[in-house]
Amino acid sequence: MATSSFHKAVRIALLSRVLVAGVLFTISCVTLVAQSLNHQTPQSPIRKDAVGANGADTLVPNSVTNSREAVKYRRLWGIEDIHVRWTASGSLIRFSYRVVDKNKAKIFAEKRATPLLVDEQTNLALQVPVMEKIGQLRQVTTLQNGKEYWMAFSNKGRHVKPGNRVSLSISNVRLEGLVVESDAPTQQPEMEKLADTRASR
Repeated sequence: MATSSFHKAVRIALLSRVLVAGVLFTISCVTLVAQSLNHQTPQSPIRKDAVGANGADTLVPNSVTNSREAVKYRRLWGIEDIHVRWTASGSLIRFSYRVVDKNKAKIFAEKRATPLLVDEQTNLALQVPVMEKIGQLRQVTTLQNGKEYWMAFSNKGRHVKPGNRVSLSISNVRLEGLVVESDAPTQQPEMEKLADTRASR
């Protein structure tokens, strides 16, 4: 009789501990969720017009302020991830892009095509400098999908500055409203050297 009462008391004690542990666990979970909601880092909102070619939301590239323009450039000219950067201490403006359709984008690497970068406020047109023993300061090659390519424009006098809006014109292609970005932390060393060489001539 005493043994039965002892076992019963032990079972009740164990059950009580399990219930208490369950309650404490539930309270802890609720507390963590509440803290997470209160201290959640706000996400950068995706603009309503930021819709990619496949219908999914997409972020607007830094130099393209209108996501519909970004989608248009991808569909018409086969390029994305477009950047216009103030580089080499401002003496060059670097235009870069990633190829998604090499057939549509081939004009950007066409040697006979003359690209111009035009400041939309002053109409100042920047040209790709021609370096002795190097040629044009741009990549003229057979494009491959998924790879990034660039061309550099002489910004002698540093008239075009970060924040300016520019247009790229090459043959029948015109990309408008591109915002010049500030100097990127990861610059291509060869561009700095080429800019220094040109400045010393």
